[in-house]
Amino acid sequence: MKVSIIGAGSFGTTLAMLAAENSEQVSLWARNKELAEAINSCRENEKYLPGAKLPKKVLCTNSLRESVGGADIVVNAVPSQFTRKNAENYKKFISKSAIAVNVAKGIEIDTGKTMSQVLRDVLGKNVPIVALSGPNIAEEISKRKPTATVIASDNPASLQNVKDAFHTEYFKVLPHDDAIGIEVCGAIKNIAAIATGVCDGLGYGDNAKASIITLGLMEMSLVGQHLGAKRGTFYGIAGVGDLVATCTSKLSRNRFVGENLAKGKNIAQIQQEMHGMVAEGVMTTKAVYNLSKKMNISLPLTSEAYHVLYENKNLKDAISDLLNTFD
Repeated sequence: MKVSIIGAGSFGTTLAMLAAENSEQVSLWARNKELAEAINSCRENEKYLPGAKLPKKVLCTNSLRESVGGADIVVNAVPSQFTRKNAENYKKFISKSAIAVNVAKGIEIDTGKTMSQVLRDVLGKNVPIVALSGPNIAEEISKRKPTATVIASDNPASLQNVKDAFHTEYFKVLPHDDAIGIEVCGAIKNIAAIATGVCDGLGYGDNAKASIITLGLMEMSLVGQHLGAKRGTFYGIAGVGDLVATCTSKLSRNRFVGENLAKGKNIAQIQQEMHGMVAEGVMTTKAVYNLSKKMNISLPLTSEAYHVLYENKNLKDAISDLLNTFD
């Protein structure tokens, strides 16, 4: 089996390490040629996953033809808003028998589509699409700490191949039947994580943070059910599990954004401090806010996050207005 990981960020690199335990060949695609060469030279992604040594069978390249060509599984691990463009660039190299896997957690701004839907648009109906999502903090997985994730697809036959590629003693891959549900959960939990980061940054304590997490769960469920997701998905590993991990972990990039907003920094300053890493929740906030207007549903958490991120609303006023939704 050959597995191609498109995107050499922290999670893409981690998936390459996982795949190397089960596959004969693993290709990790990096947009930047210098990064690809550095990874191959020192067997480590010092920029995005420092300290994690890559197995010898993982080869990094900045050639999509080289990475995707002949791959049995092609994984989309680039940020959500770049997914369509990247897929358009590699679709001509993808094998007729390949399975595409999405791990990006976001909603496309212009269309309101999940990433699996975006991949379906680009790759066509004949390529099986699998969504993978869960409480999967890359730094923990790379250190072989116990983790579970969920995979789902409208092509159930493809799930076993994906499980075989990534399932290990410490990374448990659980098949599911609600792709839209796990992707909605993976997107909206990042919005909640920004808000809980603000709570922590302002010193509001665990009670306020728990209320914000609850609102995040409510909005996941509301959006998901409008899009045809199953109710039980929101209370599983890809739902409340990922929500809690992202909202409470000190390793969460989206929580980091919220904490730094509370310190008075703007998004440009925060992104500079992240050194190329992407907090999906920033763009997803805009995408879900736009989607809520189209669906005519009320999403207080998403709306307040949007007002803060894109209209410079005062943070304390936004948190106060959010907590008042419980009145």
